[in-house]
Amino acid sequence: MDKTHVYDMVIVGGGPGGYTAALYAARAGLDTLVLEKLSAGGQMAQTDQIDNYPGFEDGIDGFSLAEKMQKQAERFGAKSEYAEVSRLNLTADPKVLETSEGTFCGKTVVLASGAAPRELGVAKEAELAGRGVAYCAACDGAFYRGKTVVVVGGGNSAAADALLLSRIAKNVILVHRRDTLRATRIYHQPLLSRENVEFRWNSTVTELLHNDHLTGVRLRDIMTGAESTIECDGVFISIGRKPATDLVRDQLEVDRGGYIVADETTKTAIPGVYAVGDVRTKPLRQIVTAVADGAVAVHMAEEYLVGGA
Repeated sequence: MDKTHVYDMVIVGGGPGGYTAALYAARAGLDTLVLEKLSAGGQMAQTDQIDNYPGFEDGIDGFSLAEKMQKQAERFGAKSEYAEVSRLNLTADPKVLETSEGTFCGKTVVLASGAAPRELGVAKEAELAGRGVAYCAACDGAFYRGKTVVVVGGGNSAAADALLLSRIAKNVILVHRRDTLRATRIYHQPLLSRENVEFRWNSTVTELLHNDHLTGVRLRDIMTGAESTIECDGVFISIGRKPATDLVRDQLEVDRGGYIVADETTKTAIPGVYAVGDVRTKPLRQIVTAVADGAVAVHMAEEYLVGGA
């Protein structure tokens, strides 16, 4: 691939937002390149079953959906390069992206680097992911209908997950290291009024109990040191996410959570630079919202390329 070539659009990240942008850009006749450091799909590719993305009546696994998105974009001429981006100059003309596979240039850049869930950091957590350990109630809650689940966390994401799961699961046990929720007040009364929601305050999860799948969790009371166990079918870890924005924090504004500040237009403060999917500020981070962002970003980029605005 000619690294001195200037692309109309370079997309950082090959998740659903990135490859939707690639599809729309390529179909619009834009010379388009996707830079992905591992494989198509990002976090989506690690999901065994996706039931909340339209068009697949029996659901689909994330790896297959990612592969379909990549092939569809490439059918219209988008190119993919497996490379890790190490440095960006977003104010240059053209914009410069230094990677493990050399330097690439683009008239516009779409940042679709995503965000990863924060982990508890307990033993066997990674091995049990998808086997009782989950990070997204909206994605995986349906698998626990009529069962007992634990939600770890006390912020807005944990409270929202607990509320959602209370409509699906038989019992929901919210474990928080403090004695009250950090979530905004709007969540407090609805949670406290749910008969199937139980709270374990001043507690942390110290161990995941399991055979082939999760069977329970061990808790430690941070005030007394006392330990206890909870038998459960699943644990939802809702302690926040880590947006992949380290490379752009010195060039773009990020919010308190580290997400790139960009509204529904996906425009950032730098003309010709767009943020899509989980990496940007937004109220809901799902595959379908990332896909929508990708389409919007290309629309905005086309206007920029024509008029420079």
